[in-house]
Formats: sequence, structure tokens, C-alpha cells
Amino acid sequence: MNEKLKEKIKESLASVLPITIIVLLLSMTLVPMEIGTIVLFLAGAVLLIVGMGFFQLGAEMAMTPLGQSVGARLIKSKRILLIALVIFLMGIIITIAEPDLQVLANQVASIPNQVLIWTVAVGVGIFLVVAVLRILFHISLSKMLLVFYILLFILSFFSPDSFTAVAFDSGGVTTGPMTVPFIMALGVGLSAARSDREGSSDSFGLVALCSIGPIMMVLLLGIFYNPSDAAYTVAEIPVVSTTYDVIKEFGLALPHYGNEVLISILPVAGVFLLFQIFTHSYHKRQVLRMIVGIVYTILGLILFLTGVNVGFAPVGNLLGSGLAESLFKWTLVPIGIVIGFYIVKAEPAVQVLNKQVEDLTGGTISRKMMNTALSAGVACAVALAMVRVLTGINIYWIIIPGYAVALILSHFVPSVFVGIAFDSGGVASGPMTSTFLLPLSMGACLAVGGNVVTDAFGVVALVAMAPLIAIQIMGLVYMHKSKAVSAPVEALPEETVVDIEEDFE
Repeated sequence: MNEKLKEKIKESLASVLPITIIVLLLSMTLVPMEIGTIVLFLAGAVLLIVGMGFFQLGAEMAMTPLGQSVGARLIKSKRILLIALVIFLMGIIITIAEPDLQVLANQVASIPNQVLIWTVAVGVGIFLVVAVLRILFHISLSKMLLVFYILLFILSFFSPDSFTAVAFDSGGVTTGPMTVPFIMALGVGLSAARSDREGSSDSFGLVALCSIGPIMMVLLLGIFYNPSDAAYTVAEIPVVSTTYDVIKEFGLALPHYGNEVLISILPVAGVFLLFQIFTHSYHKRQVLRMIVGIVYTILGLILFLTGVNVGFAPVGNLLGSGLAESLFKWTLVPIGIVIGFYIVKAEPAVQVLNKQVEDLTGGTISRKMMNTALSAGVACAVALAMVRVLTGINIYWIIIPGYAVALILSHFVPSVFVGIAFDSGGVASGPMTSTFLLPLSMGACLAVGGNVVTDAFGVVALVAMAPLIAIQIMGLVYMHKSKAVSAPVEALPEETVVDIEEDFE
């Protein structure tokens, strides 16, 4: 097996394994399950792990170099209208292929899948253009975020309550494993072509702005679109008695999800083909590598979606309803804390982000500090989501103060931390959130007689919000430590100062 593929599958295993162990422990204690259900869950987990491994490697081989090349090529053209048009179309095409969005669309019964997917995709396209123009014209990220979030919350008061939580969830799931590598690579390509002092700092923030677009578009959809009052029901898990039955269930689902994936990925492959024909940016070896990457992406997506929808998400739903119907329904809160802590700790993209921050601050803020802050933040966010499910508290009571704190902090920390913090929201709300936490919330909400649309949806939004505060607090810590280091330096002999500066570098 390819060594890189082994590494990606190991990363996926680390992401899925903690949740799998928690489910198995709960199935033996608080929520007993049939053996057939557990086998379906484990089979789904295996497909999820292998699928995520193939998908992440494919995205790294194809999406990242494509994003960098498109960004570098576009900025050289210096034609703003051409740049805006291409970026808009790329934003739509990449978003349509996002697996997290497909999972969310399948769970929002009141809105047809394609309506939600295209609404979100257009939102990403528009705000990707905004994000790129910000880099080209050197506009302050914190000021843009403040203006757009104020507009966002004003707009939310005119949209039906049934759309608020779904809208904020869509902002979290859109920036998933498909869009993030491409968007961040696009930012790197644009910033590198600029080659100025602020270039590396401005490469952060694209994901942050792209998260706003889907929220705004879904809120607008709520104003102008009359959804059907679809009833949400507890997911029915098929009865399986033999291993053949398990294989049959997954085998019947594969063609359906294979068709969905091919429709989603073909436009991306078309963009790559047209880009190569018109620019000849890649050598023969690079072209072959990227074609293999696209094949890996397709295979990974098919396995991922099949594993999620057949074996993984239904068990999350069942677990949530089982806990909520028991005498121990409030155990959902501590269980949510544990799940939240391990979900973000195991996300591969979070570890990459933590290393970037450690390198950026010269080790002043270590990966261990970042891990602790993010894990604590997301654990609190999931706990609040479970409290919402059990009590029906309006999501505004949490997200308005949360975003207010995040936006206030953005004016007191270095600008690079603002970009990292708001980008990290999309990183933290990865595949595990939409494939397990959301079904868990929906199952619990139905069991306690709550409103799924207003009470269960919103868990992804809260997970995406937690890093905005956690990482900016890390930025304040960094500023404090930097001042503490620089203050005594002025009083030291010159040769000592040189030694400290060399050590810091």
C-alpha cells in the first residue's frame, strides 16, 4: 500500500476510533443495541475510515496543487472581472463536491437536497470572490468580519426561526475536507504571487469569509422560499441477521452514492482539464499524479458517504434517542463533553493548524496549548448543544454573545490570529461533527419531543464557533508572553540580547 495512503488512513482511524469506542461502551451500558446494529455500525466505521483516507490523500494530490496554480495564474492576469468570475465558478464547483454538505442536505428533510446544496454553493462562490478581493486590495479582515456578521444577524431576524440553526450549521459544514484544501491553497497562491510582507498573514481568512456566505444565502432562502413541513422521524436501522445481510445493505447503497459522487466531481475534473489545456501549467508526471488524486477522491467519497448513511449516522441517531428516553437523559451533557473533546483532538486538519501556529509564534504557543484550548472550547460547545436539545433554548442566546466576544477579541489580537481563529472554525467542524454529533442531537430531540429544526440543528454551528474564541485567547496569551520576553531584553547586555534573539529564531 502507498505509504502516504497508510498515513492518511491512520489519521482517519485516530479521528473515528474514539467515537467508536464511546458508542460500544454505551451500547453495553446505558443503551443496549442488537448485535446486527453494532455490526452495521462497525462496518460503516471501517468504510468511513478507509473512505476518509482515500479522500484526504486525493484532495491533497489534486485539490491543493490546483488551488495554488489557479490562484497564482489569476493574480498575474491583473483583470479583476476575470478573476472574480473564475473564483466564483470555482467556489460553486468545489462546494457541490463537499461531502459534509451532502450529509447535511440528507438530514434537512424540509428543503430538497439540490435546493440547499446550490444555495450554499452560490454563497461560497460569492464570498470566495469577496475574500480574494480582500487580499488583492489589502482590506482589514477584522473590519470585514465585523460588518458581515452584523449584517448576518440583522438578516437572521427577518428569516423564519426554522432556518436559523440550519443556516449556521451550513456555514460550518461547507468548509470541510474538500473545500478547505482548495481554498487555503488558493489563498497561498494569491499571497505568494503578491510577495509582500503581509502576504503570509493575508493567506488566512479565506475560509472565514467563505463560512459567512452559506449562512447568509440560507437565511435569504428562508425569506423567499416556502419549505414543506416534512416530518422528521427516527432513522430506521435495517434488521440484519448474517454477515451477508450486512454486505447486502452496503452493496445496495453503493451505486446510489457512486452516482451522486460522479455528478459532483465531474465539474472539478472538467476545471482541471480546461486549466491544463489553456495554461499547460503541469508536466506529464504532474498531470498523471493529479488524475490519480481525482480517482482517489471519487473512491474515497463513495466509501465515505455509504459508510456514513448506512451504518454510522443511523446509530448516532439511535444512541441519542436511547439516552434521551432513559432515566439518565442528562447524561447527554457529559457524554457530549467527552465526544467534543476527542472529536476535535483527533481531527487531522486541527493538528496541521496547531503546527502552523507553533511555527508562527516560534514555540511561544505550543501544539499542546492549542490542543488543550480547542478541545476545551469544542467540549463546552457540544455540552451547550446538548443542553439546547434537552431544554429548547433558542440558539440566539448562545451564538450572539459568542460571536460578539469573538469579534471584540479580533480588535485586540494580532491580525494573523484573527485569520487563523476564524479559519479554524471550519477545520474544527469536520466530518465527525456532521456524521455523528448531528444525528445524535436529532435522535435525542425527537425522543424528548422537541423541534428538530430549531433545537437539534445548530450543533455544527456551535462547534465551529468555539475555536474563534479559543484561538484568539491564545493570541492574547502570545501577546502577553511576547511583552514579557521583550521587556527585560532592553536591560540586558548587548551580547545577551543577541543570544536570546538567536534562540528565539
